[in-house]
Amino acid sequence: MEELLDLRVLGPLQVLLNGREIPSGGPRQRAVLAMLLLSPDQVVSIDSLTEAVWQGCPPATSKTQIAICIASLRKNFKAAGCHDELITTTAPGYMLRSGRHRIDAREFKEHLARARQAAQRNDAAEAAELFKTALGMWRGPALDGIASHPVQARAAELEEQRLIGYEQHTALRLELGEHRTLIGELRTLVAQHPLREQARSHLMLAQYRSGRRAEAMETFRLGRRRSIDELGLEPGQALHDLHDAILRDDPALLAPPATARPAAASVVPAQLPADIVAFTGRRAELSALDTLLDEDAGAREGMPVGFLTGGAGVGKTALAIRWAHRSADRCADGQLYADMRGHERGGRSTGTCAVLDRFLRALGVPGDRVPESFDERVALYRTTLANRRVLIVLDNVQEFSQITPLLPGSGRSAVVVTGNDQLGELSETCAPVRLNLAPLSPDEATTLLVKIVGDTRVTDDPEATARLGQLCDRLPLTLRIVAAKLRAKPHWPVRHLVRRLEDPQQRLDELSHGDRDLRHRLRLSYQQLDETAARLYRSLGLLDLSEFTSAIAASVLKVCPVEAENVVERLVDAHLLHVARWHDTGNAVYRFQDLHRLYAQERACAKEGEHGKRLPEQRLCEDLSISADRLLSA
Repeated sequence: MEELLDLRVLGPLQVLLNGREIPSGGPRQRAVLAMLLLSPDQVVSIDSLTEAVWQGCPPATSKTQIAICIASLRKNFKAAGCHDELITTTAPGYMLRSGRHRIDAREFKEHLARARQAAQRNDAAEAAELFKTALGMWRGPALDGIASHPVQARAAELEEQRLIGYEQHTALRLELGEHRTLIGELRTLVAQHPLREQARSHLMLAQYRSGRRAEAMETFRLGRRRSIDELGLEPGQALHDLHDAILRDDPALLAPPATARPAAASVVPAQLPADIVAFTGRRAELSALDTLLDEDAGAREGMPVGFLTGGAGVGKTALAIRWAHRSADRCADGQLYADMRGHERGGRSTGTCAVLDRFLRALGVPGDRVPESFDERVALYRTTLANRRVLIVLDNVQEFSQITPLLPGSGRSAVVVTGNDQLGELSETCAPVRLNLAPLSPDEATTLLVKIVGDTRVTDDPEATARLGQLCDRLPLTLRIVAAKLRAKPHWPVRHLVRRLEDPQQRLDELSHGDRDLRHRLRLSYQQLDETAARLYRSLGLLDLSEFTSAIAASVLKVCPVEAENVVERLVDAHLLHVARWHDTGNAVYRFQDLHRLYAQERACAKEGEHGKRLPEQRLCEDLSISADRLLSA
């Protein structure tokens, strides 16, 4: 008899066989197993597993130790009585072959899909039961106890799916007249997630239908105060409309019969992430993006697409989301959003075929009508969009091939793409509004700090505040990190944080707070480099020069100036260097941002060790027979 495993990630990691738990090893083995379970039947690269275990600081023996972890897991499964080849070696990494084994996350998603299909058929009772089954699979926070940033990032995606499923389940239960029984659990949910407006609106409606009109008003008031205090934003229009309807005792608020549900074709997707707290600046860029929705945009030669590019932490995603939110009312047929994960290595980029499936369902196509064939999905997607005005945000795109099938073939929809790569192919098929984002201005950096810190420390010491902005390279990401630290430490003056950041050995460590981590973002860009560009990047970071030309790069690489310029320009394209100006000799002068230089130095030390730290600079001086002060003019 075949022994089937029960593989659980919707709570603490568990592997069961006939109800008996199989040991999954120590923290390293558990992190590796979690990564494999999060991508069943897909190759997970050794690089991705290494990142999950050591999070940017792997030992030289990391590949060997990953292999030992895999061998240990295989041994545990076999000893417990599972003789399937569950984990296979498949270049460039390993794959968990699920076969008929049960994975709770996969079953959860399948039940969610069936529940949504039942809801589209107007079968509220069946849909509610399927949602209940799906949500009942959760035993606690996904992969609770595994302290790995990549694992927890993926676990957060599962948690978001759970919350969305719960909100959809709640809407059906309200429709079925369960408003009195829902009040208690909705209060708990709103207390845990006070900024989720859908949950708050459900609680208000349940309270109103239960004859608790005053409580519904108080629920709105508390939510509005929380939103203004924490985000600086009024609640969304839908919550305000519900508030006003309750004040009017609108008869439409009474529970409708389940048969009154709108048909699936009327579904208007609203997939945008929450708007960005304390967004600052970018007025010119917002105005440029507004042209995507001009009446004549569809008449231009090529599909109008906004493309936002720039270095790590410069705020590409924030700008895209802010513009999408403020433009949503100009796209009456909804908003679609996909994080393509192009910045992640090891085959973890979001599959375009899966995004098509999700987009089609969001646009009202029943699940049983979504084609299996990739080409047929593309054709149906473009047909569905042909007569609609939808706003589509494609975030973190690495290659043009990821998004080609997601671009509408015609019509009045707008598309915004973010990514580090130049995506030159966009100009061949689209009419891109291309924006290369720069750091904020000094005044904008100060304004952002004031908005988030929320007290007078920033304005009381303008000199320290200006220095704080400089140490953060005036990047929105790093400014938000230091602002969050100041807000969490109300007894810290700005100068204290400045002193901590002025130590170059500690600055990148300081610029980490919660799920924001500049070093992690820089590492993702660095990992995309070819070996020659990576070597040049490390070597240039060691030079005691603020600026340099391709001639200096040629001396480092021992190649001709033209070849060296090509390598330097690859670093510019990756946004790890930028062009400071043109030299009198007709050549570009390049410059590091300070934080990029610090990271380049870290990579050099990690790669070459302390013994070789001065070697590139010494070789330059020997080759050119000039002092470091005159290198730039050579």
